[in-house]
Amino acid sequence: MTSPTQRVCFQLQVAPELLDEYIARHSPVWPEMLAEIAASGRRNYSLFVGEGGRLIGYYETDDDAAAQAYLAASPVAARWEAEMGRFFTGLEGRPDQASTPLTEIFNLHDQLTESTRS
Repeated sequence: MTSPTQRVCFQLQVAPELLDEYIARHSPVWPEMLAEIAASGRRNYSLFVGEGGRLIGYYETDDDAAAQAYLAASPVAARWEAEMGRFFTGLEGRPDQASTPLTEIFNLHDQLTESTRS
C-alpha cells in the first residue's frame, strides 16, 4: 500500500520593495536547484504572490519530513536559500525551513472520493 500524497501549503512575506527582484530570481530558478527540489520528492510545486508581497507556496510529496531533510542537507539548496533569505521579512533561519505552514481545511478531490464511498 502506498502512502497518501501530502499536500503542503505555506506562507512567507516578501519585502514589498524587493518583490520585483524576487520574482525575477524565479524566472528561471537555477537548473541545479530545480533538480534538487525534484530529487527531494516534491512535485507540483507552485509559488503565488499576492498584494503587498504575500507569498503562498504549494507542493505535493509522499514524505514531507524526508523532503525537508533532503533539502536541509543539500549544498545547492543551502546556497539558494542563503541568497533568497534577504527577500523575506519576519523570518528566522532558512526560508525553506522556517516558513509558516497553512492547514488544509478543504480538498475537492478528497471530498468527492469520500462521497462516492458513502
